[in-house]
Amino acid sequence: MHLIKSNKVKLLLCSLISFNLYASNDAFDEKIISDKRLKNFELSHEQIQEDSSKLKKDWINPITYQYTKNLGEDYKTDRSVISINQPIFQSGGIYQAIKYADSTYNYATLDLEQQKKELIKSALNLLYSIEKTNLNILKAKYTLENAKIDVNRKKEQVLNGFLDASFLDNALLTLNSTKNSLVDLKYQKQELINNFNNISSKEYTNFELPTFKMFNEKEFLENNLELKKIEADINKKGNYSYMTMAKYLPSINAFYTYSKYHETDDNTKLSKENDQTFGLTLNIPLDVRTFNDVQSKRIDYLKSKLDLENSVDDEKTFFKTKLEKLAMIDERLQITKDDLEVYDSILKIINEEKEAQIKTQSDLDTLQNSQKIKSLDLKVYEIEKQLELLEMYAKLQ
Repeated sequence: MHLIKSNKVKLLLCSLISFNLYASNDAFDEKIISDKRLKNFELSHEQIQEDSSKLKKDWINPITYQYTKNLGEDYKTDRSVISINQPIFQSGGIYQAIKYADSTYNYATLDLEQQKKELIKSALNLLYSIEKTNLNILKAKYTLENAKIDVNRKKEQVLNGFLDASFLDNALLTLNSTKNSLVDLKYQKQELINNFNNISSKEYTNFELPTFKMFNEKEFLENNLELKKIEADINKKGNYSYMTMAKYLPSINAFYTYSKYHETDDNTKLSKENDQTFGLTLNIPLDVRTFNDVQSKRIDYLKSKLDLENSVDDEKTFFKTKLEKLAMIDERLQITKDDLEVYDSILKIINEEKEAQIKTQSDLDTLQNSQKIKSLDLKVYEIEKQLELLEMYAKLQ
């Protein structure tokens, strides 16, 4: 689902819903990035296009114009010369040069897309972290209420002689520790908001968090941006290897030269004012470094293929590790749900005992606060699941 603007923060997460991989990946809406950063990406893409266009034309030699003015003592002349020396056959090098330009463009485009996705992932990670901190702040407030109840209870028991003063002292220390934790959480939230504002020009409350679903390993590998980038690098290095080889093979150039004397100063030696030559040249380079150069580029190409195999293994391990992490979070979710059932049953008993004046209101309040903390734990774990899935989706094209 897309990031959606709203008037107030809507960061509540529901359980995972079922929709296809690409719909989930649409959550990486670039609108979350500030206009200045988006403009930088746009300029980078334009630069990639220009560099690619230049590479496609690199095999075309420039037309040279030369103007000469002779200031010698015997005679003065003005002469213009236009010359072209253009390769028309390079043993496949021209075709490979064009392919190299295309593969370089593909690689650079994928790299830029990966950079943009990383930035969007960082922004989404901060949004999830802000909501997680909000939940932890609520948990801290309920914990603080319980700490206050415990201090009052211990104070009464100490004053009535049922407990030693050390118990009250420990309760006060717990209360102060909880207060400090709450202050820390509020600071952490503001720090997260400030970091988000470094990426986005809009308020964090303008965005709604997406909900990601699980997908299989095949989808993960087929749409993996890092693997696609390495594949583009293989194509780029393969084309460059062929270009290097062609550099040492026979080539044919077409040449044309036109010269014109503007002023001859009545010199009889320059009787022919205009002159032109054209034809073909066969070039056969003989270079002792040929084998080393070609082999070096070929080895670089083979290394990139091995890099792909290693990266596939790395991505499989990454996927497996994330699955195990998600399974661990699911176990924690189930444990928390079981705890909540226990709290429900205990609260029923406490309510009955309170009505019978066996238990006090503070006993009931303490358990209710603890139950609320457990309920918030469920939401925290759901956010942790989404953070893990976010790391996975950030790798997809």
